[in-house]
Amino acid sequence: KPKGKKTETDLERLATIKTELNRYLLARIPVFEGELFKSCSQPDNPDVELTAGYLQKTDNSNILIDALKEDIHLGPFLTFPLPSKENGFDIEGLAVHKDRVFLGFRGPVLRGWAIILEIEVEEQEPGVLGLKAIGKAGTLYRKHFVYLNGLGIRELCFKGKNLIILAGPTMDLVGDMRVFLLKDALELGENSISGQESGNLEVLFDLPVNLSLGNAEGLVVFPCLGESDSLLVIYDSPDEVRKVGEKAVYADVFRFK
Repeated sequence: KPKGKKTETDLERLATIKTELNRYLLARIPVFEGELFKSCSQPDNPDVELTAGYLQKTDNSNILIDALKEDIHLGPFLTFPLPSKENGFDIEGLAVHKDRVFLGFRGPVLRGWAIILEIEVEEQEPGVLGLKAIGKAGTLYRKHFVYLNGLGIRELCFKGKNLIILAGPTMDLVGDMRVFLLKDALELGENSISGQESGNLEVLFDLPVNLSLGNAEGLVVFPCLGESDSLLVIYDSPDEVRKVGEKAVYADVFRFK
Protein backbone atom coordinates (compact mmCIF):
# COMPACT_ATOMS: atom_id res chain seq x y z
CA LYS A 1 0.00 0.00 0.00
CA PRO A 2 1.19 3.59 -0.59
CA LYS A 3 2.72 5.24 2.46
CA GLY A 4 2.32 8.82 1.23
CA LYS A 5 6.00 9.77 1.39
CA LYS A 6 7.43 9.50 -2.13
CA THR A 7 5.25 9.41 -5.24
CA GLU A 8 7.54 7.14 -7.28
CA THR A 9 7.90 4.70 -4.41
CA ASP A 10 4.16 4.65 -3.86
CA LEU A 11 3.55 3.96 -7.55
CA GLU A 12 5.95 1.02 -7.39
CA ARG A 13 4.21 -0.28 -4.29
CA LEU A 14 0.85 -0.19 -6.10
CA ALA A 15 2.34 -2.38 -8.85
CA THR A 16 3.80 -4.93 -6.42
CA ILE A 17 1.88 -8.01 -5.30
CA LYS A 18 3.62 -10.32 -2.84
CA THR A 19 2.76 -13.99 -2.43
CA GLU A 20 3.05 -15.26 1.12
CA LEU A 21 3.36 -19.04 1.09
CA ASN A 22 2.08 -19.38 4.65
CA ARG A 23 -1.32 -18.23 3.33
CA TYR A 24 -1.49 -21.28 1.04
CA LEU A 25 -2.08 -23.83 3.77
CA LEU A 26 -4.91 -26.22 4.50
CA ALA A 27 -4.39 -28.16 7.70
CA ARG A 28 -6.14 -30.10 10.45
CA ILE A 29 -5.38 -30.30 14.17
CA PRO A 30 -6.97 -32.77 16.61
CA VAL A 31 -8.88 -31.01 19.41
CA PHE A 32 -9.95 -32.79 22.57
CA GLU A 33 -11.63 -31.06 25.52
CA GLY A 34 -10.46 -27.68 24.27
CA GLU A 35 -6.79 -28.66 23.85
CA LEU A 36 -4.82 -28.94 20.61
CA PHE A 37 -2.78 -32.08 20.01
CA LYS A 38 -0.18 -33.16 17.47
CA SER A 39 -1.70 -36.61 17.82
CA CYS A 40 -4.17 -38.32 20.15
CA SER A 41 -6.49 -41.30 20.29
CA GLN A 42 -10.01 -40.89 18.96
CA PRO A 43 -12.27 -40.57 22.03
CA ASP A 44 -14.93 -42.96 20.69
CA ASN A 45 -12.41 -45.44 19.29
CA PRO A 46 -9.06 -45.54 21.16
CA ASP A 47 -7.58 -47.84 18.51
CA VAL A 48 -7.71 -44.98 15.98
CA GLU A 49 -4.93 -42.40 16.16
CA LEU A 50 -5.80 -38.84 15.15
CA THR A 51 -2.87 -36.80 13.84
CA ALA A 52 -2.33 -33.22 12.78
CA GLY A 53 -1.70 -32.88 9.07
CA TYR A 54 -1.58 -30.52 6.11
CA LEU A 55 -2.35 -30.70 2.41
CA GLN A 56 0.58 -32.06 0.44
CA LYS A 57 3.07 -29.34 -0.42
CA THR A 58 4.69 -28.76 -3.80
CA ASP A 59 7.74 -26.67 -4.69
CA ASN A 60 5.95 -23.32 -4.40
CA SER A 61 2.55 -24.09 -2.91
CA ASN A 62 0.37 -27.23 -2.56
CA ILE A 63 -1.42 -29.74 -4.76
CA LEU A 64 -4.74 -27.86 -4.72
CA ILE A 65 -3.29 -24.52 -5.82
CA ASP A 66 -1.28 -26.26 -8.54
CA ALA A 67 -4.48 -27.90 -9.84
CA LEU A 68 -6.40 -24.60 -9.75
CA LYS A 69 -3.76 -22.88 -11.88
CA GLU A 70 -5.20 -24.83 -14.83
CA ASP A 71 -8.82 -23.99 -14.00
CA ILE A 72 -10.71 -21.86 -16.55
CA HIS A 73 -12.33 -19.71 -13.87
CA LEU A 74 -9.71 -19.49 -11.12
CA GLY A 75 -6.49 -20.08 -13.04
CA PRO A 76 -6.15 -16.51 -14.39
CA PHE A 77 -6.33 -15.10 -10.85
CA LEU A 78 -3.36 -17.26 -9.84
CA THR A 79 -1.32 -16.73 -12.99
CA PHE A 80 -1.92 -12.96 -13.12
CA PRO A 81 -2.80 -12.20 -9.50
CA LEU A 82 -4.77 -9.26 -8.17
CA PRO A 83 -4.53 -8.08 -4.54
CA SER A 84 -6.54 -10.55 -2.45
CA LYS A 85 -8.91 -7.92 -1.05
CA GLU A 86 -9.56 -6.40 -4.48
CA ASN A 87 -11.36 -9.35 -6.09
CA GLY A 88 -8.17 -11.39 -6.14
CA PHE A 89 -7.81 -15.01 -5.03
CA ASP A 90 -8.95 -15.10 -1.40
CA ILE A 91 -10.42 -18.03 0.55
CA GLU A 92 -12.22 -17.11 3.77
CA GLY A 93 -15.03 -19.64 4.23
CA LEU A 94 -14.53 -23.17 5.55
CA ALA A 95 -17.06 -25.91 6.35
CA VAL A 96 -16.30 -29.60 6.84
CA HIS A 97 -18.50 -32.69 6.65
CA LYS A 98 -16.51 -35.89 7.34
CA ASP A 99 -13.80 -35.91 4.64
CA ARG A 100 -15.53 -33.32 2.46
CA VAL A 101 -14.26 -29.76 2.72
CA PHE A 102 -16.11 -26.73 1.34
CA LEU A 103 -14.03 -23.60 0.74
CA GLY A 104 -15.77 -20.25 0.25
CA PHE A 105 -14.10 -17.58 -1.87
CA ARG A 106 -14.25 -13.95 -0.88
CA GLY A 107 -12.77 -13.39 -4.30
CA PRO A 108 -12.83 -13.65 -7.16
CA VAL A 109 -16.51 -12.91 -7.69
CA LEU A 110 -17.31 -13.45 -11.37
CA ARG A 111 -20.11 -11.26 -12.79
CA GLY A 112 -21.81 -11.29 -9.41
CA TRP A 113 -21.34 -15.04 -8.79
CA ALA A 114 -19.33 -16.24 -5.79
CA ILE A 115 -17.52 -19.58 -5.73
CA ILE A 116 -17.56 -22.50 -3.32
CA LEU A 117 -14.91 -25.13 -3.94
CA GLU A 118 -15.53 -28.68 -2.74
CA ILE A 119 -12.68 -31.11 -2.13
CA GLU A 120 -12.31 -34.45 -0.38
CA VAL A 121 -9.16 -35.25 1.54
CA GLU A 122 -7.50 -38.53 2.41
CA GLU A 123 -4.43 -39.32 4.47
CA GLN A 124 -1.48 -40.32 2.29
CA GLU A 125 0.92 -40.76 5.19
CA PRO A 126 0.95 -39.55 8.80
CA GLY A 127 0.77 -35.77 8.72
CA VAL A 128 0.26 -35.44 4.96
CA LEU A 129 -3.15 -35.13 3.28
CA GLY A 130 -3.92 -35.82 -0.37
CA LEU A 131 -6.95 -35.06 -2.54
CA LYS A 132 -9.37 -37.65 -3.86
CA ALA A 133 -10.49 -37.46 -7.48
CA ILE A 134 -14.15 -36.46 -7.12
CA GLY A 135 -15.04 -34.54 -10.27
CA LYS A 136 -15.62 -35.50 -13.87
CA ALA A 137 -12.54 -36.79 -15.70
CA GLY A 138 -10.79 -37.34 -12.37
CA THR A 139 -10.58 -33.70 -11.29
CA LEU A 140 -9.61 -33.00 -7.69
CA TYR A 141 -12.42 -30.59 -6.90
CA ARG A 142 -15.95 -29.45 -7.70
CA LYS A 143 -17.06 -25.84 -8.18
CA HIS A 144 -20.39 -24.50 -6.96
CA PHE A 145 -21.34 -21.00 -8.12
CA VAL A 146 -23.85 -19.06 -6.01
CA TYR A 147 -25.41 -15.69 -6.80
CA LEU A 148 -24.95 -13.52 -3.71
CA ASN A 149 -25.84 -10.18 -5.31
CA GLY A 150 -22.20 -9.45 -6.08
CA LEU A 151 -20.94 -10.21 -2.56
CA GLY A 152 -18.07 -12.54 -1.71
CA ILE A 153 -18.04 -15.30 0.89
CA ARG A 154 -16.76 -14.50 4.38
CA GLU A 155 -17.66 -17.76 6.14
CA LEU A 156 -19.54 -21.06 5.77
CA CYS A 157 -21.15 -23.47 8.20
CA PHE A 158 -23.44 -26.47 7.93
CA LYS A 159 -26.96 -26.70 9.27
CA GLY A 160 -27.86 -30.30 8.58
CA LYS A 161 -27.40 -30.86 4.84
CA ASN A 162 -27.77 -27.15 4.15
CA LEU A 163 -24.91 -24.68 3.96
CA ILE A 164 -25.18 -21.27 5.59
CA ILE A 165 -23.20 -18.55 3.81
CA LEU A 166 -22.02 -15.31 5.35
CA ALA A 167 -21.50 -12.83 2.50
CA GLY A 168 -19.92 -9.39 2.35
CA PRO A 169 -17.96 -7.08 0.03
CA THR A 170 -14.91 -8.48 -1.71
CA MET A 171 -12.99 -5.26 -1.07
CA ASP A 172 -11.85 -3.86 2.26
CA LEU A 173 -14.81 -1.58 2.81
CA VAL A 174 -18.00 -1.36 4.82
CA GLY A 175 -21.04 -2.62 2.91
CA ASP A 176 -23.92 -5.06 2.99
CA MET A 177 -23.41 -8.18 5.10
CA ARG A 178 -25.97 -10.84 4.30
CA VAL A 179 -26.70 -14.42 5.35
CA PHE A 180 -27.79 -16.95 2.70
CA LEU A 181 -28.88 -20.59 2.81
CA LEU A 182 -27.80 -23.06 0.13
CA LYS A 183 -30.16 -26.02 0.36
CA ASP A 184 -28.97 -29.65 0.23
CA ALA A 185 -25.34 -28.65 -0.32
CA LEU A 186 -24.20 -32.17 0.47
CA GLU A 187 -26.24 -33.49 -2.46
CA LEU A 188 -25.05 -31.06 -5.14
CA GLY A 189 -22.95 -33.70 -6.86
CA GLU A 190 -21.06 -32.30 -9.84
CA ASN A 191 -20.24 -28.67 -10.62
CA SER A 192 -23.32 -26.54 -10.00
CA ILE A 193 -24.71 -23.04 -10.35
CA SER A 194 -27.44 -21.80 -7.99
CA GLY A 195 -29.32 -18.56 -8.45
CA GLN A 196 -31.88 -17.23 -6.02
CA GLU A 197 -34.68 -17.93 -8.51
CA SER A 198 -33.74 -21.63 -8.58
CA GLY A 199 -35.22 -22.30 -5.14
CA ASN A 200 -31.90 -23.79 -3.96
CA LEU A 201 -30.53 -20.51 -2.64
CA GLU A 202 -32.31 -18.00 -0.44
CA VAL A 203 -31.56 -14.89 1.60
CA LEU A 204 -32.11 -15.48 5.32
CA PHE A 205 -31.48 -11.96 6.61
CA ASP A 206 -29.23 -8.91 6.44
CA LEU A 207 -26.90 -8.08 9.29
CA PRO A 208 -27.19 -4.60 10.82
CA VAL A 209 -24.61 -2.20 9.36
CA ASN A 210 -22.71 -0.43 12.13
CA LEU A 211 -19.42 1.22 11.19
CA SER A 212 -18.04 1.00 14.73
CA LEU A 213 -18.71 -2.69 15.40
CA GLY A 214 -16.42 -4.24 12.78
CA ASN A 215 -17.15 -6.69 9.97
CA ALA A 216 -18.85 -10.02 10.48
CA GLU A 217 -16.23 -12.71 9.86
CA GLY A 218 -17.48 -15.92 11.46
CA LEU A 219 -20.68 -17.81 12.17
CA VAL A 220 -21.81 -21.10 13.66
CA VAL A 221 -25.11 -22.76 14.54
CA PHE A 222 -25.24 -22.30 18.30
CA PRO A 223 -27.96 -22.98 20.92
CA CYS A 224 -28.37 -19.92 23.11
CA LEU A 225 -30.81 -18.55 25.73
CA GLY A 226 -33.07 -21.54 25.43
CA GLU A 227 -33.14 -21.42 21.61
CA SER A 228 -31.81 -24.59 20.02
CA ASP A 229 -32.00 -23.20 16.50
CA SER A 230 -29.96 -20.00 16.41
CA LEU A 231 -26.91 -18.57 14.69
CA LEU A 232 -23.89 -17.01 16.42
CA VAL A 233 -22.09 -14.29 14.43
CA ILE A 234 -18.71 -12.87 15.46
CA TYR A 235 -16.90 -9.76 14.25
CA ASP A 236 -13.33 -8.63 13.66
CA SER A 237 -11.78 -5.54 15.28
CA PRO A 238 -14.48 -5.26 17.96
CA ASP A 239 -15.35 -1.82 19.25
CA GLU A 240 -14.97 -1.06 22.95
CA VAL A 241 -18.71 -1.62 23.46
CA ARG A 242 -18.23 -5.29 22.49
CA LYS A 243 -15.28 -5.95 24.79
CA VAL A 244 -15.77 -7.72 28.11
CA GLY A 245 -12.59 -7.38 30.14
CA GLU A 246 -9.29 -8.27 28.43
CA LYS A 247 -10.13 -11.68 27.00
CA ALA A 248 -13.77 -11.70 25.91
CA VAL A 249 -16.08 -9.95 23.46
CA TYR A 250 -19.80 -9.89 22.81
CA ALA A 251 -21.13 -11.64 19.70
CA ASP A 252 -24.58 -11.52 18.08
CA VAL A 253 -27.12 -14.33 18.15
CA PHE A 254 -29.92 -14.56 15.59
CA ARG A 255 -32.85 -16.96 15.87
CA PHE A 256 -33.85 -18.96 12.81
CA LYS A 257 -37.50 -18.69 11.85
